[in-house]
Amino acid sequence: MPNLASTLKSEIARLARKELKSEIQLLRKTVASHRGEIAALKRELKAAQDATKQLAKQMSKAKPAEESPAAQSPRRGRRPAGYTAEGLLVIRKRLGLTQAQMAALLEVSALSVYKWESGQTTPRAAQQDKILEIKKIGKREAMSRLSIFSH
Repeated sequence: MPNLASTLKSEIARLARKELKSEIQLLRKTVASHRGEIAALKRELKAAQDATKQLAKQMSKAKPAEESPAAQSPRRGRRPAGYTAEGLLVIRKRLGLTQAQMAALLEVSALSVYKWESGQTTPRAAQQDKILEIKKIGKREAMSRLSIFSH
């Protein structure tokens, strides 16, 4: 004669599995529908990004044709507002940092900092935002940030 406790235990487990099965099926259907919606949204986002890139290309091609040759500057790129190579050098000297330390704070290479300071290139918008952040801090804050990066 089987033990009453083990029979009861197995019956409870069977009923619990039966109940959970219906709940899990419902959750699987919900997850599948969410995945479908996410995939559709990703496709829409990709299409919108592609359209934006095409419009940007069209705008960049159309813009030089509208400007007169006298209005164009002899330099290849426009210098962004608020950024100068000399200004970056002044910030770095004020903080008492080397180019390598400044590069570590800005999360770029030392060569990038050198080229920005010498005026050979200009930083992208993301780096310009970081430069503006660094401009607002003092020596102590800069050194504490550098110590965080070195650990």
